[in-house]
Amino acid sequence: MRDYSRRALLGLGLGAAAAGIAGCGGSSPGQGAPGPTREPEPGPPPVKLLGDGSTADTGPQPHQPAAPVPLQPGETPPQFVVFSWDGAGEVGNGLFPRFLKAAKDHGAAMTFFLSGLYLLPESKRQLYRPPGNPVGASDIGYLSDEHIRATLAHVRQAWLDGHEVGTHFNGHFCSGSGSVAHWSPQDWRSEIEQAVSFVTNWRTNTGFTDLEPLPFDYGKELVGARTPCLLGQDGLLPTARELGWRYDASSPGGDQRWPQKREGLWDLPLQSMPFPGHSFEVLSMDYNILANQSVNTTKGVPGNYPAWRTQATAAYLGGFRRAYETNRAPLFIGNHFEEWNGGIYMDAVEEALKGIADKKDVRLVSFRQFADWLDVQDPRLLAKLRTLAPGQQPAGGWRTYLTLS
Repeated sequence: MRDYSRRALLGLGLGAAAAGIAGCGGSSPGQGAPGPTREPEPGPPPVKLLGDGSTADTGPQPHQPAAPVPLQPGETPPQFVVFSWDGAGEVGNGLFPRFLKAAKDHGAAMTFFLSGLYLLPESKRQLYRPPGNPVGASDIGYLSDEHIRATLAHVRQAWLDGHEVGTHFNGHFCSGSGSVAHWSPQDWRSEIEQAVSFVTNWRTNTGFTDLEPLPFDYGKELVGARTPCLLGQDGLLPTARELGWRYDASSPGGDQRWPQKREGLWDLPLQSMPFPGHSFEVLSMDYNILANQSVNTTKGVPGNYPAWRTQATAAYLGGFRRAYETNRAPLFIGNHFEEWNGGIYMDAVEEALKGIADKKDVRLVSFRQFADWLDVQDPRLLAKLRTLAPGQQPAGGWRTYLTLS
């Protein structure tokens, strides 16, 4: 599986903190006491530029949910759904802003796994030293200056809208001796340090002086990832644990069950979900649906597009319903900003979002927000939830099943 990503052109201004001005009332007739005063109006949070000014600490992230609380015995679990995007680059097809708008319209938080290389100009490719590969090599190429600018604008807007910015690393090597499948923990540390450097030094590397900084401290923001082609998790996890990451979304597929930790991190895999018209299941990612529809090509027969779009939408909604109506396991969906097969997978995932968003108990969250919720739960209740197989309803209903007796 390969990942190619795309588009942008937004961004809100971040001004310096403005001092509020207290109003002062005049004296009442015949009295010397001053009138009531008005409290200063709060201004925007102060901006603390970091490093070369590519990023900034602007305070707490906006649009975050209330602090999570523990699930109580007998309570019905929420239905969590995470929409995530591999690469999160913008190349002019309008998909990044399209889904920022869709997320806002439906009250969803998402995770954008940014490829660090998408902020490095090709003229500076010699700065990238990928483990096991030649200097400057990349299986996904580099973006034009115009598209780097667009990517910066949309990543910035995504964070301000409340979404998570994770990492998809850099060169996306999935085959050969230099594949990420063979990387050691030391290789992964080098790759991560370079990804962080490209994000936090884009101003120096690009020479752009007219763009605002990314409004977050990436060293604090970055707590999880998805590896290229879902390969190399065994080598990544020791390094991720040392870096204090909280989850990894790189498992090559799992059942729709409640997650558990692996090497100290929440293991949040893409999942097998029912595939309409087939006896087998399909991984919950656009590329994997494509691979079962138009084998070996991203440009299949156009006459098949309507049926394939319907099938992809039904797969996502079928995976959702199976969890929602039974074990309430979280649903993780992976995507790319791609127009494969005429853009049908983008249509399908947007239709799935619309069909899911208005259901009772549904929470559309980022991976980090879901990890926040998991971290405050009673381990005994989580263990009980994990005993439910895909499609298995709790015996006697949640009030009876989810107890600690």
